[in-house]
Amino acid sequence: MSKRKSTGEEGAAATASASEPSANGATPKTGSNLLRDPAESLFARELETLIKADRGDRPTGWRMSPRAVHTYITGGTCGDVKITPKYIGQPRLVEIAISTLVTDRALLLIGEPGTAKSWLSEHLTAAITGDSSKVVQGTAGTTEEQIRYTWNYAMLIAHGPSPAALIKSPVFRAMEEGSIARFEEITRCASEVQDAMISILSEKRISVPELATEIPARKGFSVIATANTRDRGVTDMSAALKRRFNIIVLPTPKELETEIDIVRRRVRELATNLDLRAKVPTDEAIEKVVTIFRELRTGQTLDGKNKLKSPSGALSTAEAISLLANSMALAGNFGNGEVQPHDVASGLLGAIVKDEEKDAIVWQEYLKNVMKKRGAEWRPLYAACADE
Repeated sequence: MSKRKSTGEEGAAATASASEPSANGATPKTGSNLLRDPAESLFARELETLIKADRGDRPTGWRMSPRAVHTYITGGTCGDVKITPKYIGQPRLVEIAISTLVTDRALLLIGEPGTAKSWLSEHLTAAITGDSSKVVQGTAGTTEEQIRYTWNYAMLIAHGPSPAALIKSPVFRAMEEGSIARFEEITRCASEVQDAMISILSEKRISVPELATEIPARKGFSVIATANTRDRGVTDMSAALKRRFNIIVLPTPKELETEIDIVRRRVRELATNLDLRAKVPTDEAIEKVVTIFRELRTGQTLDGKNKLKSPSGALSTAEAISLLANSMALAGNFGNGEVQPHDVASGLLGAIVKDEEKDAIVWQEYLKNVMKKRGAEWRPLYAACADE
C-alpha cells in the first residue's frame, strides 16, 4: 500500500479579473459563466502546451505520456509556460498513481477529508483523457443501475429494449470510449453496489442481457475511486473489491509550511474563479487559520507542550480553504475588501463548532488556554473570536 500526501489545493493582492491569469499562474477560461469549470477547461492552456511539446510514448487512449501527466500534476515548465502544481506532496506517489493507470488495475485514493482525493482524481483524468465528467457520486442512495445502465422507460414501453432506449452510466461510457471513470466516495455505497464493480473491474465488460449482448472495455479504460476514512456509517470494501484496486493513502500535510502553501495557492485560485472582489488574506492570517486547524486536529500545540481536546469535525485543509474564501466573501460584500479578524472569526466558529454541546467547550478552552496567551499579534483575532 503506497502512502501519499494531501492536497487541499493555491500576498495580500487584489483579485485578478476573469480574463487574467489566476494567482497561481493558471489561466481560467475566459468568459465562462459556470460556477465551477472542470479542470480540463480551467487549465486548458497548460494541457495544450504539454500535449504539443510531448515527445514521449503515449499509452493507448491517453492524450499525453505518463511523464507529461506527471509534470501537469506536480508542476514545472514547458517552453515559456509555467505548469502550476495541482498536487503538493510526494512526487513519487503521483508516479505510482499514474503508473497504476497505465496497467489494467484501477486506482483507489483514500484518506481523511480534505486530502485532495477528488482534486487529484479530477486532474489525473483531465490530463489523461481530457474529460473528467464521467463521475459516479457514491451515496447511501446510489443504486447498481447508476454504475451499469438503466432505461428510458417511455421508449422501453413503446418499442421494447433497444440500444436507443439504453441510458448508459459514466462507467459504461468510459468502457465504450476507452477512457477513465471516477467513482467518488465508493465506501458510502451499499455492499451490493460495490460488488457490482468487481465483475466490471475483473472482466472488463458489462453484460446487457435485455439486448443479449456484452460491452467490452476498450484499451485505456480504468476507474479512479476515492474513499473517506473519517465518515461514519460507511460500508467497508470487501477484500475481493480491494484486490481490484491499487490503493494509495493520501495523508494530511506533515509540515505546517506545506499546508500553508496549499491553502495560499488554492485561496488565490478561488479568489479569481469566484470573483470574490476582495484582497487575498495576508500570509499572517492564513498561517493563523492553518495553525489553529492543525493544533485542534492533532490535539496538541505546534510546540508539543500543551495537550488539547479535538472537536468532532475533521478540520481539514479543504475546510481551511473554504473558511478563508468565505472570509473574503464577507470582506468583499460587507466590508472594505480586506479580510479583517472578525471575518475570519465568523468562519472559525462555524468550522470548529459542529456539535454545539461538545465542540463549544473545546473551542472556548482553546481560546482561553492557547490563543489568549500568544501575544500581541494574536490579540485581534482572539478578541474577534471571543466576541462571536
